[in-house]
Amino acid sequence: MATMTAAQRREQARTAYDAFLKSCPTNQLLDRLSDKWVSLVVSALAPGPLRYSDLARKIAGVSPKMLTQTLRSLERDGILSRTVTPSVPVRVDYELTGLGSSLSLLLLAVKDWAETHIEEVREAREQYDAGDAAAS
Repeated sequence: MATMTAAQRREQARTAYDAFLKSCPTNQLLDRLSDKWVSLVVSALAPGPLRYSDLARKIAGVSPKMLTQTLRSLERDGILSRTVTPSVPVRVDYELTGLGSSLSLLLLAVKDWAETHIEEVREAREQYDAGDAAAS
């Protein structure tokens, strides 16, 4: 049996990924990326770096705990970087990495789509709900 190089093993593993399988790492990544806080944090950081307090102000409704968890998970996944500047008080900045910037293009498109089509979605919901009420 012929041995494979590391590059061949990586390519074989890459083609074996199937996001429709729950145990697949890509399924788990999609689960994380579909979180609304992830989308909002990545979109907020798309124009450039922000401090924690700036992110908290920009993203309405996010609790400090949820923002911290989201930032940590995105840093762990290589989507953003965290830079600590020693000062009084300590300054912490968050910035998208190259990987995060490529993701931000997709998430900004989804955010823009939602903002553009919310009225159509509202109308569809109202029609659907009115149909359900009539059917009852």
